[in-house]
Amino acid sequence: MSLRLLSVSALALGLVALAPQASAQDAATVERAIAIRDAALTSNIALDYVTQLTTRFGARPAGSKSEQDAAAWAADYLRAHGFQNVRIEEFPLVGWERGEGSAAIVGKNAQSLVAAALGHSPATPRGGVEADVVRFSSFEDLQAASDAAVRGKIVYVDLGQMHAMQDGSGYGPQTRVRGAGPGVAAAKGAAAFVMRSVGSDEDRMPHTGTTRYVDGKPTIPSFALSAPDADQVSRLIALGEPMRMRLISTAHTYVTHSQNVIGDLPGATRPDEVIVLGSHMDSWDLGTGAIDDGAGGAITVAAAKAIADSGRRPARTIRVIFYGSEEVAQPTPETGNGGGVYARALGAAAEKHIIAGESDFGADRVYALRLPAGAQGSDFQKAATRVLYPIGVLASDRVETDGGVDIGPLGPLGVPFFGLAQDGTRYFDLHHTANDTLDKIDPAQLSQNVAAWAGLVWLIADSGVDFRAMRPATAAPAH
Repeated sequence: MSLRLLSVSALALGLVALAPQASAQDAATVERAIAIRDAALTSNIALDYVTQLTTRFGARPAGSKSEQDAAAWAADYLRAHGFQNVRIEEFPLVGWERGEGSAAIVGKNAQSLVAAALGHSPATPRGGVEADVVRFSSFEDLQAASDAAVRGKIVYVDLGQMHAMQDGSGYGPQTRVRGAGPGVAAAKGAAAFVMRSVGSDEDRMPHTGTTRYVDGKPTIPSFALSAPDADQVSRLIALGEPMRMRLISTAHTYVTHSQNVIGDLPGATRPDEVIVLGSHMDSWDLGTGAIDDGAGGAITVAAAKAIADSGRRPARTIRVIFYGSEEVAQPTPETGNGGGVYARALGAAAEKHIIAGESDFGADRVYALRLPAGAQGSDFQKAATRVLYPIGVLASDRVETDGGVDIGPLGPLGVPFFGLAQDGTRYFDLHHTANDTLDKIDPAQLSQNVAAWAGLVWLIADSGVDFRAMRPATAAPAH
């Protein structure tokens, strides 16, 4: 044990001494959570899982054979590690393949550009799209532009470099351009759409990501430029140089299926009460999906396994779900969206879903615990602080309201969420790029994630806390 771990353990003992006395049963639950946390710090399950997943299958685009094969392997992995009721829940999907693509400035200042087609954007005509470029520095400016200013041109939106923030809050304002921008440009008659990559890095690696369908139909060929290439294009336009691009894409869609992989550790005394630990199996095709979201699956399965290995089953059932098709938009609600598929199939069983948490923000350390409305200042939060503070996780007064893309559809069914907030400062340097590979995972930080999840989930699973009933009279504001 390191000197640092000894010092924080001593601090934890101090916190325990200062905390109000709990009942004998609660005290035993907390002490077991601490033991599970410490054991999880030395577990190799998470690193083993994500290493095998990314090595055996590489990228796992939604609906691809690699995603389907990875799901079958993951189900076997769960069975081999003691999970029960393991099943694969298939659903229809419109898949998308990138094909070949290129981007270049043509005419004066001719030069190649590094770009990637955005997910579910259609192919260009044979030979590509060539047109003058019109640049916008905000989504609102594009929305306000006249059709005449856009018709027949390549729309280029450059919001500037995304700000790297610990909580990832710089992402939302930019990603809406990726989702909705092509549809707005298409409605004004644009020939194609280009944007600066949604990322905080300065690497010459574009960030892909999905576009949205409009009325069930694809929009126009759409691309993301790497940050240096976006800067290059914007500088040339600022110099008053004519800007004309040629874009080529052979992307296409196809009919396929995706799937959710589900495995349980049944509770000892209240097995009908379920805690969902979610992540997603699919990834984008440029990298190998290590941080997005192989790491999330690794963290949740390793945390559940640490609880199973503790020698005593908790009261409630722990359910690990590797969701399919998180990354892509679909033309209709009837296809795709593994989180929605799972939620819609629950029926009355949703009432027995006690709480859900999602790990989908890489593998860097957890720094904050966020609980549902009404749990702030509760005895449960105090117990969780005793378990998590020694590994650097602080209780937050921020209410967890959103959950994440995969578990989010459980919210309207009355299922509350918890969140273990990770340090996302470098996450969007790697996100949706060819740089999303196994070597970017820090094993020590990965283990800290597993320890935080294992300790917290044990407390939830072996408690009688009804998070669904803890909502305050006046709900806390969403963040």
